[in-house]
Amino acid sequence: MEIRGIGAVVTGGGSGLGEATARALAAKGASVCILDLGRSKGPQVAASLGGKSFFAEADVSSGEQVASAIDRAVSSFGALHVAVNCAGIGVASKTVDKDGKPFDLGLFTKCIQVNLIGTFNVIRLAAARMVKNAPNAGGERGVLINTASAAAFEGQIGQAAYSASKGGVVGMTLPIARDLSRDGVRCVTIAPGLFRTPMLMSLPEPALEALGKTVPFPSRLGDPAEYGMLACHIVENAMLNGETIRLDGAIRMQPR
Repeated sequence: MEIRGIGAVVTGGGSGLGEATARALAAKGASVCILDLGRSKGPQVAASLGGKSFFAEADVSSGEQVASAIDRAVSSFGALHVAVNCAGIGVASKTVDKDGKPFDLGLFTKCIQVNLIGTFNVIRLAAARMVKNAPNAGGERGVLINTASAAAFEGQIGQAAYSASKGGVVGMTLPIARDLSRDGVRCVTIAPGLFRTPMLMSLPEPALEALGKTVPFPSRLGDPAEYGMLACHIVENAMLNGETIRLDGAIRMQPR
């Protein structure tokens, strides 16, 4: 699918992987709806993109808020062709801590609610609009891109909730692609390794450098722009469908 002239929504677009993806899409000529929380930098990012791009405040786990944002995107852009799910939260807690206290079920539920259910919420609402698009010459009507994590495959100590949420994203990628195949809507997931995102940037620089050295090659943390590059390629390469692509420099996470 050619990116120039299309309409896209990027969740978590106010920072990190989402911001980089929104900028990459806009640089190729897309109009972008930055969907993020009100406390994010979403409004500033959207304003910097120019054109028809705009910010929509929404919690990805809210059906009403996401539906409103997507309705606005369709109204502003004429159609919605791409949705990229980058919104997510990180949770770290052991199943049972050193004092014998079990994992807080509310915290586990919140992680699933945002990372997994929030992703599917955006998928279902965006896809419902995409299937109504006129197909391009190749029969495509839309592209859905999700964000998993290396933790979906090698969850570390304390990552039970996070790994479960991201593993769920990986697990639903193929069936969603199969569900939407007759409508010409593709679904692909990216599983990043260690990237310079807000989840990691709270660490001191020496710690970040040490983490980067654990990556086989290139031995550094990933740049969000590299995620954005892959997202654009997925949109442009019609044969990518139903797959989870690891973007991690060949790292395989250790227990801790």
